[in-house]
Amino acid sequence: MNRPGGVRPSVQVTTADAARAYTRSVVREQWESGFRTAREADIIDLLLVVSELVTNAIRHGDGLAGFDVTPALGGVRITVEDHSDVVPESAYGSGALPAVHRGSGYGWPLIIRLARDITIERRPRGGKTISMLVPLRAADRHSPGAEQPA
Repeated sequence: MNRPGGVRPSVQVTTADAARAYTRSVVREQWESGFRTAREADIIDLLLVVSELVTNAIRHGDGLAGFDVTPALGGVRITVEDHSDVVPESAYGSGALPAVHRGSGYGWPLIIRLARDITIERRPRGGKTISMLVPLRAADRHSPGAEQPA
């Protein structure tokens, strides 16, 4: 996928691990600056959302068809494409966790709790695109124990 306003280098993302690594690199290189570092708790939330989306595309979406991370006002936009037209029922849920643990069913509720502006669109040639904003806040660099860039 191309980034608005330009073309970014081609990155092959085929696993959740690769998606997390790529996401972290985009945050470091494009969201953070000499004046701003993302809060580590927000990075953990972001990487959890990325893991869930990519894993769902691989396991339930007939495979990952595309992955993109774009810095945005207030965070980063994650976009995942898969090959399935099926939209998970829980995608439009309240974010409530399942009442009974059956080994799955926690992914979408977590995504709903951690992300904003979630959209799911069917692609013209089959499959779907899921996009969302995951908020990032700058770490407070002036308070004792504040997170500092590595």
